[in-house]
Amino acid sequence: MKTEPGARRSLLQIALSFCWAALAVSLHAATLSGKPNLIFILADDYGLPGVGCYGGEHKTPHIDALAASGIRFDHCFAAPLCAPSRAMFVTGRYPFRTGVLDNSTGPLITPQKEVSIARVLKEAGYATAVAGKWRQLSHFTSREDGRAWGFDEFMIWGVSFDQDRGERYWAPRYNKNGEFLTEIKDKYGPDLLHDFAVDFIRRNRDRPFFLYYPMPLIHRPTLRTPDSAPGAKDEPALYRDNITYMDKLVGKLMAELDDLKLRQKTLVVFVGDNGDVGQGTIHGRTVDGVKGSSREGGSRVPLLVSWPATTPAGKACTDLVDFTDFFPTLAEIAGGKLPPGVRLDGHSFAAQIKGQHGEPRDWVYIQLYGKRYVRDTRWKLNNDGEFFDMHDAPFREIPLAADSAEPQARAARTRLQGVLDNLMAQDEHKNDPSVAKTPRKQ
Repeated sequence: MKTEPGARRSLLQIALSFCWAALAVSLHAATLSGKPNLIFILADDYGLPGVGCYGGEHKTPHIDALAASGIRFDHCFAAPLCAPSRAMFVTGRYPFRTGVLDNSTGPLITPQKEVSIARVLKEAGYATAVAGKWRQLSHFTSREDGRAWGFDEFMIWGVSFDQDRGERYWAPRYNKNGEFLTEIKDKYGPDLLHDFAVDFIRRNRDRPFFLYYPMPLIHRPTLRTPDSAPGAKDEPALYRDNITYMDKLVGKLMAELDDLKLRQKTLVVFVGDNGDVGQGTIHGRTVDGVKGSSREGGSRVPLLVSWPATTPAGKACTDLVDFTDFFPTLAEIAGGKLPPGVRLDGHSFAAQIKGQHGEPRDWVYIQLYGKRYVRDTRWKLNNDGEFFDMHDAPFREIPLAADSAEPQARAARTRLQGVLDNLMAQDEHKNDPSVAKTPRKQ
C-alpha cells in the first residue's frame, strides 16, 4: 500500500515528537537524580550542654557521628522559644515580618500568607513529608492543609492552641495525613514518628526527598522512654534517658540510610530549636542563659551538617548562622527557586557546607516580643542600649559602658546600632504596646 508524502511527514513528526518527549523525561529524571535528599532534624529544647561533641556531659555517639562525618557549626542561633524558631525555618523571615514573636503567636503565619520551604522544595521536584511537632504553628489538620504548606505526607502532633493536642509521648494524639491515630495504647510517640519517617524514605528512595523531622524529644514532661528502667522516676536520670533515646533514633535513621545505600546522597541537618533548659554544662562550665531569655544560652544551639563525600569531615566552623538561613541554603542545594516578591532575611551557607569559604553573614538578629539584639562574632547590642563583649560566650556576657574608650568596641557598637536601627525601621509594629508583653513559653 502506497503512503502519501504528506502522511509520511505526519508519521515522522509524530515519531520525532515521541522521541523529544522521551528525551525530555530522561533529562528531567537525570536532573532529579543528581539532587541530594534532604533531612532536617529539629530537636526540641536541646541546647549545647546536651551534645557530647560540643563538650556537653551527655553521651551522644550517634549525634556526634554527624559531626565526625560533617561540619559542627559553633555559632548557630535560634530564637529563644520554639514557635519563632520554627517560623523562621519555615519562612526564612524574621519574627517582626511574620508576627510570630513568641509561642502564642504561631497561628499568625498561614500557607496563604507565607511561602514555606517545603513548597519551594516540592516545586523543585522533591517528595516532601513532615514527621513530628507542629505545635505553636497552626493551620494544619487535613491533607489539603498539608499540600498548602508543601507537604505530600505528614504525621504531626499539636495542631493548635484551641484544640486537644493530647500527649506527645505515650499514647500520643498524632495526626497522620488528616486522620488521628487510634491504636495508640502503650505506643511511644517518637517510635511511631521514626517508623513513619523510615516508611516515607523507603517509598521515595528512587527520587529526591525532603523530610522535615521536628522531634518531640527532649521537651518536658520528662517521662520514661522504652529503654528506661522499670518504675524510673528520678528526673535527672529520665532527662539523660531522653537524650540517649533521641540519640538512638538518630542512629537508627542513619543506619536505615546506609542500608538503602542513600547515605552518600543525603544531606542531614541536626539542630536544636532553642537554647538550654538549664540542665548540664560544657566542659564543666555553666552556660549563661536558658530557654526564653535573651542571654546567649537562650538562643545558641547545636548545628551539625553531614553530607558524606561533600561536607569536609570533622570540621568546626565559626561562621554565624541563624534560623532564617536554612531556607535559602536548602533551596540553593536543591536547585529550587526563591519565591519572587518575598523579602527573605536568610543568607545561604551552602558554600560552607560544601567546604568552601562562602559569604558568611556579618551578624545575627534575635527577637522575642519587644526584646531584640544583634550580635556579631565578638559583640552584642540589644534594643535597650546594653552592649556586651562576647569573647567568653556562651559562659559570660561582659557588659561595656556606652562611653567605652576601646576603639574596636566603639566601632562595633556604632556598626551594630546601624544594623538594629535599620531592622527596627522595617518593623511596622515596633510601637505597638502589645509587642512588649511577657512572652508565652509553652
